Amino acid sequence: MATFELRESGWWQAKVRRKGFPAQSKTFPTKSAAKDWANKIEAKIAEGVFVSASDAERTTLGDLIDRFITDYAEKPENYKQREDKKEAWRFQLQHLKNALGQYSLAVIDQKLIKKYRNDRGNTLWRGEKIKDSTIRKEIFMLSKLFSYAEKEENITLPRGNPVEKISKPGESKGRDRRLNKDEMKKLLTECKTSRNPYLLPAVELAIELAMRQGEILALNWQDVDLGRSIATIRESKNDNDEVQGRIVPLTPRAINIFKTLLRKIGNKMKVIPLQRMTLYHAFHAAVVRAGIKDFTFHDLRHESLSRLSERGDFSMLEMAAVSGHRTLQMLKRYNHQDAERLAKKLKSKR
Repeated sequence: MATFELRESGWWQAKVRRKGFPAQSKTFPTKSAAKDWANKIEAKIAEGVFVSASDAERTTLGDLIDRFITDYAEKPENYKQREDKKEAWRFQLQHLKNALGQYSLAVIDQKLIKKYRNDRGNTLWRGEKIKDSTIRKEIFMLSKLFSYAEKEENITLPRGNPVEKISKPGESKGRDRRLNKDEMKKLLTECKTSRNPYLLPAVELAIELAMRQGEILALNWQDVDLGRSIATIRESKNDNDEVQGRIVPLTPRAINIFKTLLRKIGNKMKVIPLQRMTLYHAFHAAVVRAGIKDFTFHDLRHESLSRLSERGDFSMLEMAAVSGHRTLQMLKRYNHQDAERLAKKLKSKR
């Protein structure tokens, strides 16, 4: 049965009570609007299709993000103890909160999410548009938030998960950017003169070992065995239930870098004790000072794998063991080097 009450604000509050269902209430500027809403609720209850949206209406995305950070994102088991991943989540959540935090979960639909996606795509940062891969990760974080609301907070979403109903930016294509000798010399010079003492060793380790930025930053001294010339990566991007982390062989140059770090900073817990964004900004500044265009820290990994391929004595399986790729598909772009080497072998036999 529905009841209606005129509040001091001049708005009408409608209340719907039915045995076996939670009480529903909502305020409207007119009594007729309150009656229309109450009639719809009662009709849905009678048809057996009523779903309460009160929690979703009372909870803003900003509220949900705060709870998600406290109850989920801060727990090590949920980001596999990778500080770089935790930091990436923090930035993604902040962007979402700034743009959509004031909206209740009940009103966030495909149109709002599509607008967010398009607005982010037209946003400039450091003079360049935000990359599709960055926006894609933020959209999937939004989807994770809606799933968290349903599964962990027991909040019924009247629209379901709206992220599932929109198209997402595509995956980034593999980059092939490499520096020429002059560019590499300038970059290493700028890294060496940087005020951040960890920039140069981080860059050199990336080139020597084909490690990802997050893997380098997560590396502890207890994971480095200079006697056996190996380093153990505990957590990696391509981990699954069967395979966790990998063992990386150390080059002589990498061993010297580790020894230099030990002499300079001692046996601290982290080999490179920097936050992800600290390393990002230091590297970006060095690239700018060197006058280099379109080059990222991740391109150093491509440089390292390209050098391995050019050696000619590493098979694809051996390269995969070094790089941590779980399939050979991602290494195919380096295969042209092997093809050229094999062609020379075939020619020499004739």
